[in-house]
Amino acid sequence: MAGQGKQLQPIIVKRVKKAGHSAHGGAWKIAYADFVTAMMAFFLLMWLLGSTAKGDLHGIAEYFQSPLKVTLMGGDGTGNSDSILPGGGRDLSKNSGQVDGGDAERAQSTLGAQLARRDELRKDQARIEALKEKMTTLITQNPKLAEFQSQIRIDTVTDGLQIQIVDEQNRPMFDVGSALVKPYMRDILREIGAALGDIENVVTLSGHTDATPYGSGDRGYSNWELSADRANASRRELVAGGMPDNKLLRMQGMAASDPLDTANPASPTNRRISVTVMTREAEERVRQSFNNPAAGPQALTQVPATPAAPVPAAARPSFVPNLASQVSQPVPVPATPSAR
Repeated sequence: MAGQGKQLQPIIVKRVKKAGHSAHGGAWKIAYADFVTAMMAFFLLMWLLGSTAKGDLHGIAEYFQSPLKVTLMGGDGTGNSDSILPGGGRDLSKNSGQVDGGDAERAQSTLGAQLARRDELRKDQARIEALKEKMTTLITQNPKLAEFQSQIRIDTVTDGLQIQIVDEQNRPMFDVGSALVKPYMRDILREIGAALGDIENVVTLSGHTDATPYGSGDRGYSNWELSADRANASRRELVAGGMPDNKLLRMQGMAASDPLDTANPASPTNRRISVTVMTREAEERVRQSFNNPAAGPQALTQVPATPAAPVPAAARPSFVPNLASQVSQPVPVPATPSAR
């Protein structure tokens, strides 16, 4: 049979298994929440800007431009502008706006005073440094002063610039036991006075002796009077050299109360003249001590800037030898004068 020779084709049945849809992610919810939050913040900002007074808006703008200025010196929007809220400020009797209690004006005044004082201190320090350099150059280049360079000391101290002329054993600055200035000492003082001719700061002058007691005799003349007389004699030479007399704020005799060589109170270096060019701050402190004598020992050691009466040669006291066991009280014992 013809149909028996044809083979039958196999029937293939395809079964497709459908899988379920995967779940959608929730990222869109986060993005939508952020959008809603941003819109809420935007509308809140718009409401705040619409309900804020113009002065406060100007103050906020100034603060972000220069916050330190507005904070310290005040301005519109920092407490002296109108506010939409009733009351406010320190004065509760006001029913509108804030009342400035004066903090801005006080802060401005304080800041201005501090800036002015800082500027004055800077200028003062510059003047002191310039004077120190000027004096150092003068000593090294002036033939009269270069020879005595070892006896001239220039230091910057708390009160200003201190110029000290110290004694040496073989080269005293004054005659023995007197305030008579030696010729070389006169040259030093007048050169220093010329250098101080154009100073803006005031000057203090101190005379110092060593600890060797002065034989007082019947007149009671001691190292206190001697140091004051020597300071006054130095003042006259400084003024003769060119230092303005009205620049002298204080002159004092210190005797042996402030030795330069504390280990050896009888050292010649303790006999010295100290010239201090004072800073403005030190000047104010000294002037306050004048008005308040109980403020410190400065007012107690002050002596009038007038020449002392000359002591006759016959009544001039003698000296006591420097013994380790002696006390610092003046003893009228005749002895051979030593270099003082």
